[in-house]
Amino acid sequence: MRNKILVTGGTGKTGSRLAKQLRASGHHPRIASRNPDGSNQVRFDWSDPASYTAALDEVKAIYLVAPANVPEPLAAMQPFIDRAIGNGVERFVLLSASSLEEGGPMMGAVHRYLHDHASGWFVLRPTWFMQNFSEQQHLPTIRDEQAIYSATGDGRVPFIDADDIAAAAAAALTDPAIPNGDAILTGPQSLSYDEVADILSDALGITITHYKLSEQELTERIQSGGLSRSYAELLAAMDTAIAAGGEDRLTDSVVALAGKTPQDLTGFVVRNIERWKTLQTSKSSS
Repeated sequence: MRNKILVTGGTGKTGSRLAKQLRASGHHPRIASRNPDGSNQVRFDWSDPASYTAALDEVKAIYLVAPANVPEPLAAMQPFIDRAIGNGVERFVLLSASSLEEGGPMMGAVHRYLHDHASGWFVLRPTWFMQNFSEQQHLPTIRDEQAIYSATGDGRVPFIDADDIAAAAAAALTDPAIPNGDAILTGPQSLSYDEVADILSDALGITITHYKLSEQELTERIQSGGLSRSYAELLAAMDTAIAAGGEDRLTDSVVALAGKTPQDLTGFVVRNIERWKTLQTSKSSS
């Protein structure tokens, strides 16, 4: 009986939250991991076809998250997608990005492939994650330097909570009434990085400064963290697209898919204040 939902990227930002939400609603997620450590996990490696069989056993739907740090992921993902289609998987839900159109680079190519080859599919295109400030690239500089670095200028972003992305993914995976298609997912308000710094400053009681870099400066900064030059350039170009207004839009897709109002950044910061607790500790001891 096909009743499993395979969650690739199952220990990541959205995958871990999705698995939790699926379990809470009575579904049976299977977490794909290169190093499984529990009964609900299965070994899975995009580059190892031998891992596909166990991962796909009894699976009816798959949440697809691209392998990390791969600028053009279709080549890595296509063999598994083809195997899953051949095994009768009924539904694919792909995590892409708001800036990536169908047929474009990176996840845009995977989007097009699913459209052309899968019978059931949906593509989630969220804007930038709130977790970028609490768990990802901006956390160390906020915590250690009281700084955010970007090439976004005064551009605005409707940042979204990964919990809201997971809620939309859960609906797209399990609700047969949702047709094939894609949706841009946003939070409820569009903010500049200066405004994000102000929200963090107010909550933490310490001044967080947004430093506005050029695209070249940001590329070098990202590359110094260990990524390839080409990937660093791609990420930095996304920031300058924000500066040009490419992310300044709001949608009602979270409400339409998941039936809930997306979280705002101020509330997110308050709920996750422990992430930056060392700032308050260092301030009080100075």
